[in-house]
Order: sequence, then structure tokens, then C-alpha cells
Amino acid sequence: MTSNQGRATMKATISDIAAAAEVSTATVDRVLNGRSGVKAANRYRVLDAAAKLGYLPETGDLSMPAKPARLEFFLPVGGNRFLENLAFQIEDYCLRLPLVSECRVTRLPDASPSTLLAALDDLDPNTAGLGVVAVDDPKTRAAIQRLVEAGVRVVTIASDLPSSMRANYVGVDNRIAGRTAAKLMGSMLSKEDAKIALFLGSRRYRGHDERESGFRSVLSEEFPHLQVIEAVEINDDAERGYQRAASILARHPDLGGIYVAGGGRSGVIKAVEDQGDAPGLVLFCHDLTDQTRKFLLNDRVTVVIDQNARLMAEQATIQLLGSLASSAPYLTKKFIEPRVITRENIPAM
Repeated sequence: MTSNQGRATMKATISDIAAAAEVSTATVDRVLNGRSGVKAANRYRVLDAAAKLGYLPETGDLSMPAKPARLEFFLPVGGNRFLENLAFQIEDYCLRLPLVSECRVTRLPDASPSTLLAALDDLDPNTAGLGVVAVDDPKTRAAIQRLVEAGVRVVTIASDLPSSMRANYVGVDNRIAGRTAAKLMGSMLSKEDAKIALFLGSRRYRGHDERESGFRSVLSEEFPHLQVIEAVEINDDAERGYQRAASILARHPDLGGIYVAGGGRSGVIKAVEDQGDAPGLVLFCHDLTDQTRKFLLNDRVTVVIDQNARLMAEQATIQLLGSLASSAPYLTKKFIEPRVITRENIPAM
């Protein structure tokens, strides 16, 4: 949401919309709450006025549904601070959006397909759209197909499931994010034959697999003297990250770079701290949170590749609403641009 839109959202009222559309406040109320008894022309005038006044979200070329919809989101938060922040941003945005009649964000304990399938069994029958962060698994894809065939629109978030029947994907191009990390890290590591350790959440997340692929591609193309000595999956678990990082650092005290492509970064960073001085070591991770902000300020992290939880929450909601108004099964994909954040350009939360 732009700053101008944010100010308009706070100032615009139903009376303002009624005046702009030249209808009664009762008509505006019926339109915004999806009730019947309004002529099509008046419904259009109300929605057009509401959008221009900033009462409705910026949607680009997307049409919005004629009545408010119930949305749900399933996020495997566990101990992942970025996903917890994303959950909060979704709840906050939907609460302020008249086109969302109700929003429920379910925080799942893990990303296993069985956990997601169990949650889907509890999906409210009135739900019109579902946003989900999920691993790429045949059971997950089949479940999404069943939902879509039952009339529920689905948007994948942060990690895509392109072969599923989802309406759209909201997030960064993870391959580009991995390539960006490699380009920056390679430029920083001047030492010949520097060693790099790579930590993934899980390759079952297509996004993590794509980050690794993009990272390795740039190293091979532009920095062949840099070597990824180990690539380990830590399942976004800080303790597992600590144990694996401590083991790698003990065997490779001259390690030049660490790239944490998923969660569990706090454990990896603690292992670096416990190891003591590591001159020249650069550490990259993803997602700006309260935790990674402190790591940047304390010089524990060199670069954060961020995917902007606030923008992701807004776009996931808008894409779900747009998919409900569209007759097309798939919407045009528009990636969120990754942000490169260092200690010197940390944005305000």
C-alpha cells in the first residue's frame, strides 16, 4: 500500500463514497457488504468511487468481487519469525479491507503434507479463497486440485506449486534471489578458493530448491574459484542449524561464506559466535525480521535478501480477491522484487 493510499484509507468514509458516487449511504453500505437490491450501474459507481478514494486496495488490472468474501490462510509458522510476521500482516490488512468479510490465519506447527491435509479437513465451508505456504508434494497438489474443483480459489505464497491448480503465486522469484545472493557474496569474497557453506530449510520447498539452484549457477558462471563445501537441510530448526554449523566450522575454520537460504538462521549465527573470531567471513540470510534486524546492526549478518512480508500479505489478499472475480483459472503472475538489505539501509518496520 502506498503512503497516499494509506492516508486516503483513513480519511475516506461511507459518506464520502456516497457523495462521490451520487447515491445514498444506504446504497454504499449494501454494495460494500455484498447485499442485494442495488442496480448494476449504481454498484459499479460505488465500487469505482471507493477505489478512487482509497477505501479499496490498489489492484492494478485486477477486478474485485462484487461482495465481501471469507478468506483463510495456512502458514507453517512453527518457530519461523518471518512466517509469524507474515501471519500478523495478513490479519492486519484483512481487518482493514471491506471486501474481506472474515479472515482466519491458521498457524501450522510444521510444513509436512500430513499437517496441511489435517488442517484442510477443518476448512470452513464458506471459505471462498485460501492462501497457503506449502512444500511441493503430490498429496499437497492433489489437495489443492480438490479444493479448486470444489470452487475454492487458491494462491501459493513464498514458495510456488506451479504444477498445481493454484490461481497465482505471490512472492519473489526465488531463483533470482539465490542468484543475487551469489553475485553479492562472490564479489565480497576476494580470497582465492574460498569455501562456502549452504544451509537450506528443505528442498521440498520449491523456493529453497530454487534459491540453491540460482546460487550455484552464478558461482559456476562467475566465481568458479569459490566452492560450496556442504549444503545441508536444517528444516528451519535453529538447534539443528547450530549443530550442523558448529560441525562445519570445526572442520573448516577458514570458511569464507555462509548462505542460509531458509529458516533456523539464529542457530547458525550462534555457532559462528561460539567459534570466535572469523575474519573475512560473510553471512547472508533471507527475510527482514526483528531478529535479523538485530543481527545486521550487530554485524552478525552481512546481507539480508528480503521478500517484504507486508507487501506479500497485501498481494496475497488482493490476488485471492481478484481470482474470485475472474473467470480465468490462472491470473498473470507478477513477482515481488527482492530487497537487498545491509546494515546501512535497514528500512523502518
